[in-house]
Amino acid sequence: MTDHDPSLDTASLRILDALQQDAELSNAALAERVNLSASPCWRRVADMRERGVIRKSVVLVDPVKLGLLVNVFVHVTLEKQDKASLKMFTDAIRHRPEVMECYLMTGTEDFMLRVVVEDLPRYQELVMNVLTQIPGVANIRSSFALDQVKYTTALPTGHLDGR
Repeated sequence: MTDHDPSLDTASLRILDALQQDAELSNAALAERVNLSASPCWRRVADMRERGVIRKSVVLVDPVKLGLLVNVFVHVTLEKQDKASLKMFTDAIRHRPEVMECYLMTGTEDFMLRVVVEDLPRYQELVMNVLTQIPGVANIRSSFALDQVKYTTALPTGHLDGR
């Protein structure tokens, strides 16, 4: 099963690769980097934005510079895995700013969250005042990251054109 966009040719993939490395490239610089003239390059970017291939551009901020020193992976198990329980949990954490990512999982835990906070007392506060207060939460297991070995936001594209 493939859900990828079949109109993503090699030139479009080069554009995506370049923009994933530096979304602040001017159109002229981008066009030069991917060996296109400026107008076709601009049209391809605009088209990919319109089709939702490019969802948005963001600035990546260094969490340490903001004092966010603790990176925690939180595994949450619910008492029941019915639709209402899953929705209650997702609604409760969806807008929590310290929850960077949340995934519904297979296996022994129902959810995995990545949380960033200033320190251990802040994490304890999140657990005690938020996570344990969500109805239906049966178990919370935390793993603290000691070091970030790799972090990227760039999605691989080589599988789309055989690279």
